[in-house]
Amino acid sequence: MDLPLRTFRDALRNQDFAVIGQLRLHQDHGRDDLIRQAECLSPAVDAVALTDNPYGLVHMSGLAAAAILLQRGIDPVLQISARDRNRIALKSELLGAAAVGVTSFVLQRGNKLPEGGQPQVKEVFDTGAKKFLAAAKQLSSFQVAKGCPELFLGTMATVFDPDENWQPTELKAKVEAGAQFVQTQACLNVAMLRRYMKILVAAKVARRCHVLVSVPVLTSVESVRWLVGNHRGAVIPDHLLGQFAQAKDAESFGIALSAETIQAIREIPGVGGVNLSTTGSPEAILAAVNQAGLD
Repeated sequence: MDLPLRTFRDALRNQDFAVIGQLRLHQDHGRDDLIRQAECLSPAVDAVALTDNPYGLVHMSGLAAAAILLQRGIDPVLQISARDRNRIALKSELLGAAAVGVTSFVLQRGNKLPEGGQPQVKEVFDTGAKKFLAAAKQLSSFQVAKGCPELFLGTMATVFDPDENWQPTELKAKVEAGAQFVQTQACLNVAMLRRYMKILVAAKVARRCHVLVSVPVLTSVESVRWLVGNHRGAVIPDHLLGQFAQAKDAESFGIALSAETIQAIREIPGVGGVNLSTTGSPEAILAAVNQAGLD
C-alpha cells in the first residue's frame, strides 16, 4: 500500500507546527461514522488520531479504523495501550498495524479503569511505556531492514507546575527507549505549560523529540465537568466552569477559547504542535483550527 501523500511524520519534521485531530468513537459507530468524522477533519489536520478504548469505553479497534483511514488516503496516528494486552498481543498489534501501512504510534502503559465503570474487566499492564517503546524500536529496525518505512514512535508526557530544580528524567528515559515525539494530557493552562516547556528546552529534551500539547475543544458546561471528572491529570483552570456557565453561546465560547489557546501554545518555544479532541462534533475541531489561523 502506498503511503498517504501527507503524513504526520512529515508534518512534524517539515513544518513549524503540526495539528492532529482526534476521532471520537463509540461502540455503535461503524465504518461510515468513522469516515465521516475523518473526512471532516482531514482538510484541517495533518493526521487523525485513533484512541484505544479510553476510560474502558469500547469502540471499533484502532487497527481496523486505521486500515479504513489509510484506504481513504488519511494518515492515522494509532494509540496502543498496555492496559488491555500482554506483550505478545502488543507486538502482534504493532506488526499488524505496520503491515497495513500505519507508521505513527502513541504507545503507553495506559491508565487504570475508572472505579465502577467496568469492575468485571481485568487490567493487564504487562509492560511499561519504556519497555514497550524499546520493543517497538527494535521492531522498527526489522521493518527498515525489510525495506519498509521506519515506525514513528510517540508516548505520553504529563504537564505540571515544576519547581526550578526539577529535571525531566523520566521523559529523557522514554526518549532513550525510542520515543520520537511525546503528547501531553489535556492542557488549557498556558502559563503552566510555558514553565514546563522552559525546563524541557533547557534540558534539551525538546530538541531530541517533538512535543505535542493536547487541547480539548470544549463546547458546554457538561463537557468541562466530564473532562475534569474523567481525564486524569487534565490541566483545566478552575474558572472555566463559571465562564462556560455564563456564556450566552457555550459552544462558540469554547471554540474561541481553544483557538486562543492554540495561538498562545504556538508561540511557546519547544512545542511542535497540538492534538485536538472534543466531546462534541468534529466540526468543533475544524472551527477551532480555522479560528486559530491554522487552516
